Amino acid sequence: MPRLAIAPEVPRDLGALAQPVRRDVVTAMRRFLQNTTSAPHPERVRNTRDSRVATLRLSDRHRGVVVRQRDVFWMLTVLPDAEAWSYAQRHRFAVNAAIGIAEVWNAEALERVEPALRRSADSTEERLFAHVCDTDLIALGIDVQLIPLVRLITTDANLDALEPLLPESQFAPLSVLGQGGSMAEAWRALDSRVAVPVTEVDVTDLPAALKRTPDRAAFVPDPSTLDRILAKPHWCTFLYPTQYRLSHQAGFEGPVLVTGGAGTGKTLVALHRAAHLARAGDGRVLLVTFSQGVAADVAAKLDLLVDEEEVRGRIEVGNVERLAHRIVSEAEGRTPLLVGAPDLATLWQEASEISGDLHSAAFLLREWEQVILAQNLCTVQEYLAAERPGRSVELGHDERTAVWKAIEHVTEQLRASGRRTLLQLASRASTLLGRTTGDLLGDNAPLREPYRHIVVDEAQDLHPAQWRLLRAAVPPGPDDLFIVGDPHQRVFDTRVALSTLGIKTESQRLSISHRLPQDILSWAVRLRGGGPVDGLVDGITELVGYRATHPGDRPAVREYTSRAAELAGLVTQVTGWLEEEGVAAEDIAVAARTGELVKGAKAALGASGAGMRVTTFHGLKGLEFRRVALVGVADGVVPAPDTLTPAAEDPTARAHDLQRERGLLYMACTRAAERLYVSYSGRASPFLPP
Repeated sequence: MPRLAIAPEVPRDLGALAQPVRRDVVTAMRRFLQNTTSAPHPERVRNTRDSRVATLRLSDRHRGVVVRQRDVFWMLTVLPDAEAWSYAQRHRFAVNAAIGIAEVWNAEALERVEPALRRSADSTEERLFAHVCDTDLIALGIDVQLIPLVRLITTDANLDALEPLLPESQFAPLSVLGQGGSMAEAWRALDSRVAVPVTEVDVTDLPAALKRTPDRAAFVPDPSTLDRILAKPHWCTFLYPTQYRLSHQAGFEGPVLVTGGAGTGKTLVALHRAAHLARAGDGRVLLVTFSQGVAADVAAKLDLLVDEEEVRGRIEVGNVERLAHRIVSEAEGRTPLLVGAPDLATLWQEASEISGDLHSAAFLLREWEQVILAQNLCTVQEYLAAERPGRSVELGHDERTAVWKAIEHVTEQLRASGRRTLLQLASRASTLLGRTTGDLLGDNAPLREPYRHIVVDEAQDLHPAQWRLLRAAVPPGPDDLFIVGDPHQRVFDTRVALSTLGIKTESQRLSISHRLPQDILSWAVRLRGGGPVDGLVDGITELVGYRATHPGDRPAVREYTSRAAELAGLVTQVTGWLEEEGVAAEDIAVAARTGELVKGAKAALGASGAGMRVTTFHGLKGLEFRRVALVGVADGVVPAPDTLTPAAEDPTARAHDLQRERGLLYMACTRAAERLYVSYSGRASPFLPP
């Protein structure tokens, strides 16, 4: 029986065909898998650069291009006859000698560019790779047929011109060496293409290489598997190498932290990791994300990813608040009451008055959340002795005592009314689990925690009290915590290093954005500032090396003279996307910083806004869309003035507030996979790049 592996282009090619043609092609592929008498058979192509290349006639005028070795057929594309023959003649296929993955080479294009490289080389003695010997190039997996071209390269521009013509596994190490990097740095660049590590490579064994190349090949053993792959989104089947390696590794010794910029696939890694752990079948898996709304979207994606009912049943999706609510409810025998925002604001204002107005309500709230709750301080003596990281205003003994008394007013009023905040609920839940399991961070817990594995998405916005709950909810051990996040997208002021909570992590990093076009990414990084941020990791996280894989349109930034004109411009933009460009409403998001602006956008869009998400910036967190429109990005709105600590009260807190607001806008901008539209009336937000 033939074994079929398909490239990611095949489902896309089929999706572009007219329905009758697509039906005939899929039917022919099913027959091929079943090896029936009417199945298409491989037909040789004249003048190919690889003798293993053939075509399969799949319909009256369409063919699949395949590379055959023994009983394995790697189908690369489905095209009209003439285009299929041309593709088959232009390309050759190889196994990378260093990392054992399958490579596709546009051999014809490389042959066409050789004369230009030779002319450039004849005009100068300079050679970009003169300092690198052939032995080192071969050790890095550089194809022996490419080395003569490499020796002709004289400038960075020559090398950059070759990038679209080379497999990434060839270009990545060459790019490092061309910039003067070391062999070790070149190996690290090559490592980004490793999905399945290999100790010994057989360059003649293409089927084995295909199994190590999950972004280029998916094996299809039977027609039902083919139907599932064709019916599902691309990300369910094809993962980029680093994404695959992290999500499918056989076992991590303990907690793992994966950081990465927007669009690098952190949520996909979390989804696939949860599925992988559930398929192992050694216990329940909790997949935690930012909010219950985002959890619903994540659960829907998990339903697409996991077909097996038993496996899906092992995975619970939710947020920390839901987990805390359930634990406290079960322990106390009643539903916990939560305090509303207006009542809580009143209590903090009363606390400020108790302090003699020495400290504002906002200052006291932050002191409570960022010092007292963060460190789980229960007595004034503990507070007097505690460090206050991130709080720049020094407090002496008497001031701390006064602050504790003011905060105690709030906590006593909440206790008397039987109400809690969400962070108090998380703290209570972790305490309850601690009584059941013993030392929250110890190695000798009696293994009665609710979950065997916990996967955490959007980790940058979790508070220390919530981290203590998650740590208590899973026994320490292999594959206990798998954490993904991006400190640059933080929308709450929770800048905690996990190690300070006793969660020692193995750190991994994703640096390639597969969602964002380079033009949007570069603009957004300028908006964000590109500088280092703290949180999750020890020290800082930087955007150095963060890049996209494809170009795109620069964000459209529009200035209007009035709010009414701006909303009219929004309607024109969205109508164009819907009616002229044929973008589906569910692929469009409109967002603003405030609820009032969101209400205005909804009213302006009216019936045309049906089916699309119109929300605050916070409502975009964890989601992605083809097109995103952000309105009201004006001075006095972004950053939101009422979220900023007065500089005179606490300059460090104000700096953190500004960084948080900048991160919020950055997060909203990076939800756009194709086009980003940003508008304002009056003066632009100071965050917008010039």
